[in-house]
Amino acid sequence: MEIDVVELSRLQFAMTAMYHFLFVPLTLGLSIIVAIMETVYVMTNRPVWRQMTKFWGTLFGINFVLGVATGITMEFQFGMNWSYYSHYVGDIFGAPLAIEGLMGFFMEATFVGLFFFGWDKLSKRGHMVLTWLVAIGSNFSALWILIANGWMQNPVGTEFNPVSLRMEMTSFFEVVFNEVAQAKFVHTVSAGYVTASVFVLGVSAWYLLNDRHVALARRSIAIAAAFGLASALSVVVLGDESGYAATHSQKMKLAAIEGMWHTQPAPASFTAVGFPDMEARETHYAIHIPWMMGLIGTRSLTREIPGIAELVENAEARIKSGIIAYDALEKIRAAGGEADEAVTAQFEEHSADLGFAFLLKRYVDDPREATEKQIALASNDTVPTVWPLFWAFRLMVALGFGFIGVMAYFFYRANWRGMTFPRPALRLAVWMIPAPWIAAELGWFVAEFGRQPWTVDGVLPTVMSVSHLSVADLAITLAGFVTFYSVLFVIEMSLMLKYIRKGPYLDVPETEQWMAKHEHRLRTHDGNVPGATPAE
Repeated sequence: MEIDVVELSRLQFAMTAMYHFLFVPLTLGLSIIVAIMETVYVMTNRPVWRQMTKFWGTLFGINFVLGVATGITMEFQFGMNWSYYSHYVGDIFGAPLAIEGLMGFFMEATFVGLFFFGWDKLSKRGHMVLTWLVAIGSNFSALWILIANGWMQNPVGTEFNPVSLRMEMTSFFEVVFNEVAQAKFVHTVSAGYVTASVFVLGVSAWYLLNDRHVALARRSIAIAAAFGLASALSVVVLGDESGYAATHSQKMKLAAIEGMWHTQPAPASFTAVGFPDMEARETHYAIHIPWMMGLIGTRSLTREIPGIAELVENAEARIKSGIIAYDALEKIRAAGGEADEAVTAQFEEHSADLGFAFLLKRYVDDPREATEKQIALASNDTVPTVWPLFWAFRLMVALGFGFIGVMAYFFYRANWRGMTFPRPALRLAVWMIPAPWIAAELGWFVAEFGRQPWTVDGVLPTVMSVSHLSVADLAITLAGFVTFYSVLFVIEMSLMLKYIRKGPYLDVPETEQWMAKHEHRLRTHDGNVPGATPAE
């Protein structure tokens, strides 16, 4: 199989996935923020909160629709570009995706329609409930997708059937409560909440800089800062949990992110900065923080974190064990599934390493015929390219701590400085709008690129997962996807900017009715109504 086909297939899926993830985090976060705003509206009955709900809900709707359009094509790619992957693990991977479509997406899509067209047909409380159902549906969809992705990172609750030559699920409970999947879910949705908070903060700051919709903008900043600060702190804490999970399930990814070429005495230090060198197998000019990596990765001072060199040696041993499993598998197939007990026992003993034997398929058709040199090459293939992982992770972390600082500052100004914000801070908020998307894309790059050379970690190499397509087929479809997704991105940006410039709905009749009641209360109480101002 031509390696160019593999690389082009990876490039096409990476492009579609990263385009799609431009829409996902904003959908996740805005759904919750809009639900919070409508809850405040129901509690206070103040029209400004209804205006806020409708305005940010409109931007949510635009983003949601285009996110759906970009997500549908990804699922088609599993059949088109990754047919062997779909055949090999479809019984496991397909289940959470089917549940997501039947439960999460249908729930989300149904209530989105009611959100936009039910304002005058439902009671305030009824409309608030369905807004929360939209938010729950959005996050529920993310849960099942991340369960599927988490299984690719840590394939638990499954076993290989030597007769059907496919992976089969043995425990749905283990797949759902996979520690990697759960850590990815809470980390990813928290990142989405930060993205939406920064977006709301930046757009509101732009309104204040232009002296437009001041009441809406100030209240939106207050909501975004409080929600964003809690979410940004959660991202850091839950990201730490992902690192701890990787210590158990993806040791090579963790070592590559850290640029840890050799096992260090416990507790390992964390490399703050440095320049990883793949050829020399060392990190030049490294600055270390003592003990930190050991505490993050093992929650102890005594357990070691294995380095890349030691993990390569372990991979070589597992490849040799996998060759034994492959040989037993071929004998079972030749016997039509009726092999003697000794062969079956031999396969069961080494079956956990079968995927490592498949790494040799890049160099030889029959892994049993591999030379020592080819085994060494395959074991070295288990090391992803270190420097992009090393720097992508550190830039993502730096942005994460930056979000905490910015959100804490605006939270302080909103709560203890009477919602007054210096113009330089407002300009920073506007310029910061793209930052959470950059952090989110870097996070997905670390998660997916760091898993290489595996499609399913330790089970199925990427080189075996692709369909039998030509380079021309992939080049043409890649160009088509780039064009299609670029058009959708331009449409998204145009619509978002149009409705941001247009500003919120005025809801004139309700506003006038509320103001009349408000003025009556002022006259009745001689103006002594706490916190009551015409701006409210």
